[in-house]
Amino acid sequence: MGKRDYYEVLGVSRSASADQIRSAYRKLARKYHPDVNKAADAAQKFKEATEAYEVLSDAEKRKMYDQFGHAGMGGGFGAGAGPSAGRGGRTYTWTGGGGQAGGFQGFEDLFAGQGGHGFMGMSLEELMAALGGGGRGGRRRTRETPRPGGMDVTYDLGVDFLQAVHGTTATIRLQRGDGPSETISVKIPAGVKEGSKIRVRGKGAQGPGGGGDLYIVVHVREHPYFRREGDDIYLEVPVSVTEACLGAKVDVPTLEGTMTVTVPPGTASHRKLRLKGKGVKPPSGEAGDQYVVIRIVPPEQVSDEAADLLRKLQQVQPYDPRAKAPWK
Repeated sequence: MGKRDYYEVLGVSRSASADQIRSAYRKLARKYHPDVNKAADAAQKFKEATEAYEVLSDAEKRKMYDQFGHAGMGGGFGAGAGPSAGRGGRTYTWTGGGGQAGGFQGFEDLFAGQGGHGFMGMSLEELMAALGGGGRGGRRRTRETPRPGGMDVTYDLGVDFLQAVHGTTATIRLQRGDGPSETISVKIPAGVKEGSKIRVRGKGAQGPGGGGDLYIVVHVREHPYFRREGDDIYLEVPVSVTEACLGAKVDVPTLEGTMTVTVPPGTASHRKLRLKGKGVKPPSGEAGDQYVVIRIVPPEQVSDEAADLLRKLQQVQPYDPRAKAPWK
């Protein structure tokens, strides 16, 4: 199937003004640009519209197209094309990028080095900005082909457990090649997790169009006694046999300081006591909880007198802790 007429592609008449052509292309770009349209045929339609606009927005190319159609855009016109090449015996010559007549191979070659084909590599935002001004009164608007920015860079940052919980400010020194180093301060928000990424715009590797972005990957060091699961904090608290049997009030650490917790009488080992809202406060949402995990710890040594009391306890209140074991 041959190429569609460029005016038909843009949906404008052959007498359309430069502003009308640009406006038509803007609408099609907003509809078919890959940034907003992932349909299978959208990319081809965007390229087709871009090709049409690149020709019709250029006065010389449009003149050639109006006289010869798509044939005038191909490699069939070289130096010495003869009187039949144009009206009134005019001769048309197309010079390729290397200065050789008849060097055109296709759409990409046609616009190479002239800023036109750059539309295909632009984001929709960049393209709309490039089309935003100029072109009044039939004048051709000029624009620069966007220069590529630098590459993104990843930086691994280790932080302490409590720094990740409460947030901190990290000082980072960046070294780019042989150039001078740069020291920057980066805010680490409260509640970040292991592997969280923080983006710092423009602080990556430098390119002709500016710097890439710096991505800081947070690595959280382990805490001596707190353990984090999601936004919840777990703390193992040892209690004596007596405290577990009779109940007790025990001081335990939390992320916000020391807190007194009531251990109910008859508390078994591994029981979890919930402290609501005492966990990690994430960057958005509610804080998690802290769980006090009871661990009953018998004395390492038992005196003769204590042993007699324990035997008496067993006689006074005998019980079998394995009575409800799953194998019973």
